Amino acid sequence: MNKENLILSREHKQIFRKGDSLIKRFDSEFSKADVLNEALNHARVEETDLNIPKLRSVEVVDGNWAIILDFIEGATLQSLMDSYPEKEDEYLNFFVDLQMSVLKHKVPMLNKMRDKFNGKISKADIDATTRYELHTRLDSMPKHDNLCHGDFNPTNIIITADGTPYIIDWSHATQGNASADVARSFMLFYMSGRVELAHKYLNLYCKKSDTAIQYVQRWIPIVAASRLVKAEPHEIELLKQWINVVDYE
Repeated sequence: MNKENLILSREHKQIFRKGDSLIKRFDSEFSKADVLNEALNHARVEETDLNIPKLRSVEVVDGNWAIILDFIEGATLQSLMDSYPEKEDEYLNFFVDLQMSVLKHKVPMLNKMRDKFNGKISKADIDATTRYELHTRLDSMPKHDNLCHGDFNPTNIIITADGTPYIIDWSHATQGNASADVARSFMLFYMSGRVELAHKYLNLYCKKSDTAIQYVQRWIPIVAASRLVKAEPHEIELLKQWINVVDYE
């Protein structure tokens, strides 16, 4: 791929545009199984009525595995929020409504969130007693099967010129409890330094969905432990604070 076609470069992956296609190319750190699993997640979510880019193929590009998708022309919701801070409430309402539209869906062939969390908790760099308490808390939480994005934040929403939202990056999609996905979004806002916006988001979601804030907060130690496994260095201290299994306040 030509460097002039590079859109974004992240650790272990690069994203290119080629005409009306988007090429997400992985490096050797990604196994074939991981790439195929991400493509399978995307294909399964594509069977819903949600607006997501169409999966075109999975192939080897310049010696590395790649996922080929439709390229969606537009601006991310994050870039709009940055450019028009006076519209923060409008964009946040839009964000919450879109998340609620995702969470109402069922995609029964996706992996179960509960299994993913249990595996991540087992691998987390925390003491055995805390791991036990987190496993116990997870087991006690209501078992749901909602479609959960796993990384729902404004950078993963593209708004086209006509205002149509497209949701991208379904690599972490699972079926599970909607409030766990909300806890994850709250943490993403918070860890990006937008603490006030994180709390505004959580309050708004809970009001719109008639969900108790305390219920979402009970998921935070579990979600934080799952994040700890591949956390950035600057996130670790905050995540370990959240992992405290005393009820989050």
